[in-house]
Amino acid sequence: MTLRAVVIAAGVGSRLRPLTDVHPKPLLPIAGTPVLAAVLRELAVARCPHVTVVTGHLAEQVEAFVGDGSGWGLSVTTVRQTRPDGSADAVVAAEAEAPYLVLGADTVFAPGELARFAEGFTASAAAGALAVRRWSDDEPKRNGVAIDAGLVRTLQVPGSEWAGAPLWAVGHAVAAIVETRPGAAPYELATAFQRAIDAGERVVALEIGPTRDLTTPGDLLRENFPYLAGL
Repeated sequence: MTLRAVVIAAGVGSRLRPLTDVHPKPLLPIAGTPVLAAVLRELAVARCPHVTVVTGHLAEQVEAFVGDGSGWGLSVTTVRQTRPDGSADAVVAAEAEAPYLVLGADTVFAPGELARFAEGFTASAAAGALAVRRWSDDEPKRNGVAIDAGLVRTLQVPGSEWAGAPLWAVGHAVAAIVETRPGAAPYELATAFQRAIDAGERVVALEIGPTRDLTTPGDLLRENFPYLAGL
């Protein structure tokens, strides 16, 4: 099955200011490569040829960087989120046809991880999927994901050993709920997925390895100094 993909590149990145006052967060580098470029490269490996990039903050820079996607062997369109109303609102703006993947443009996954996730979702025949990983030793444990027999039961659970990664697979049944933008603004995918789970839909938890993320200026230094030292 060929999956479409929605990449959310609309956030302000407020915790990275003042860098993100000038540069959009998705274009900041990890290991010398803009995060969005790494994401698109891995989507090409995963054989997700049709990608919609949702822009917002400093949209013109992101749109100029992506172009038509041909630099990555992809067909990419861009759409602007009119206001920062959450991840589910961004997906609705993309008008994607299910089944599709959703991922953030501020996280780098290990090589081949997106392909393995897409294959796992397709093989599961589930209504949706969420990428989960174990907390690293050096990060504070925030709300996580409760899993039972390989299925996601509850999102936003305090004290869970599993962290949810910004990587989702959306089948037809879950997409129908996402399109209603349930809950209150900001409309988040976590709310839509929980509604689907509560309604009896199967959402599989697919474990992935450690991710590389940019949240603060310190992350930018940590993720790029080893690369620069090797030049």
